[in-house]
Amino acid sequence: MADVVIIGGGVMGSSIAYHLKSDPHFIGSVAVIERDPTYARASSALSASSIRQQFSTPLNIHLSRFGIGFLRSAAKTLEVDLGLKEPGYLFLASSAGEAVLRANYAIQKGEGCSVELLDPAALVRRFPAMSAVGVALASHGTANEGWFDGPALMQAFRRKARELGAEYVADEVVGLAPDAVTLSSGGRVEARTIVIAAGPWSGEVAALAGIALPVEPRRRSVFVFDCRERLPPLPLTIDPSGVWFRPEGRFYLAGTTPAEGNDPPGALLEVQHQEWDDMVWPVLAERVPAFEAAKVGRSWAGYYEYNTFDQNGIVGRHPEHESLIFATGFSGHGIQQSPAVGRAVAELIAYGSYRTLDLLPFSYERISAGRPIRELNVV
Repeated sequence: MADVVIIGGGVMGSSIAYHLKSDPHFIGSVAVIERDPTYARASSALSASSIRQQFSTPLNIHLSRFGIGFLRSAAKTLEVDLGLKEPGYLFLASSAGEAVLRANYAIQKGEGCSVELLDPAALVRRFPAMSAVGVALASHGTANEGWFDGPALMQAFRRKARELGAEYVADEVVGLAPDAVTLSSGGRVEARTIVIAAGPWSGEVAALAGIALPVEPRRRSVFVFDCRERLPPLPLTIDPSGVWFRPEGRFYLAGTTPAEGNDPPGALLEVQHQEWDDMVWPVLAERVPAFEAAKVGRSWAGYYEYNTFDQNGIVGRHPEHESLIFATGFSGHGIQQSPAVGRAVAELIAYGSYRTLDLLPFSYERISAGRPIRELNVV
């Protein structure tokens, strides 16, 4: 018996466990069920681990605003150095995407984000290593955006949660009811509250209870490459094509969304090297001429927890089974939003409602009601 069972011990599940056990109002027990204690296939461990404020949805901005503050204080709260770097994000738009970029900019400025618009000439002046070919407008986050050590954040949440009394169970959930989970080892754990935070596999877990949850695993490849020419600092850049790149020490990371028809759910976790040859490298070579001689040193593939309904998080209680809570479907934003969502779900459990950030717009009800929240800045 546990007061709270959390299915999934990655960054989201562990953040919930940490925030719950560190809340003096909560005095119950917490059990975290994680089927892969090595985290070899965990999205948290294979993420590019970045954080931004440049969203088109105010709630996503608020989640990541809390996140950047939390990351800055992690040395004190979690006793971990996350290697946080804050050179910003740079979104590039073609003429076809210019209107959307301007609309997003208006929302972001309205929310107090530090962001500037750059025309092609200003873009090249600001980042001389970059070409403005095909760019009509750029949006640059001048503060509160960058990247960090995501696996370190996940492990720190896990370590602190355990120190505070959360129990981690290495097992797989094979049966789910509103008041209990059945484990592959044959055990059964009863609980007053069950949180589904199983990342890409949350849809499969929910299906054990006959619940349709539109979350599935999508494969993404990340390429680590070198550039012989030493370049001035660059932000995390998203090209109009969808290709992204950012510095990583003396190297660079890059990737893209797979071509249409080549993004099946649950594909084998194998790097798609053809994506580099056909999609990523040609764009890099045009956008940053020095990258024409880029050489891939290593690469990896990870799963992206894709919300097929509207690519936003699904957070909160199930409308018919209030003991079941969702914290999943973040579609690439989970690691940066894990501090805020962990805090919010902990409040929902400990107090019965959200206290500091209202996540009701991300509730499960919007799915059954057919009311998607459209986030236009999905990377």
